[in-house]
Amino acid sequence: MVCLDGSKNSLRGLDKAISFTKQSDATIIGVHSDTSFSAFSAVRAPILPEKKWKKDVRKLIQIAMKKVEKNNIEFEGVVIGGHSSGIDLTTFANNPANKIDQIVIGSRGMGFPKELFFGSTSNFVLHKAKAPVTIVK
Repeated sequence: MVCLDGSKNSLRGLDKAISFTKQSDATIIGVHSDTSFSAFSAVRAPILPEKKWKKDVRKLIQIAMKKVEKNNIEFEGVVIGGHSSGIDLTTFANNPANKIDQIVIGSRGMGFPKELFFGSTSNFVLHKAKAPVTIVK
């Protein structure tokens, strides 16, 4: 599983996931958390059908898909409408039905002041996910 938010570091994380996947017979699941649905997802973080994806999210998933499939690796794009990115990503990753055995996430390194108020998604995932986590800077 690779976490995608459209930042340079998330795309760098995707490159690392591609590198890992080339060494095994695995599939990459690109997951994006759309937190604009948080008021409607107080209990769970639903996977959004593709028709509900926003234009920029659709473009991000398409970029990731092209990059992955160019390397002859199977790719699945998933968009979650939920609470916060960290909660959404770990909820998805920790669900045994999703069969996630490795998580790759880019760290944007927003710095202490922003991290103090907004938290660090990569730090949250690192501490809450059951699968091994690789953080890419």
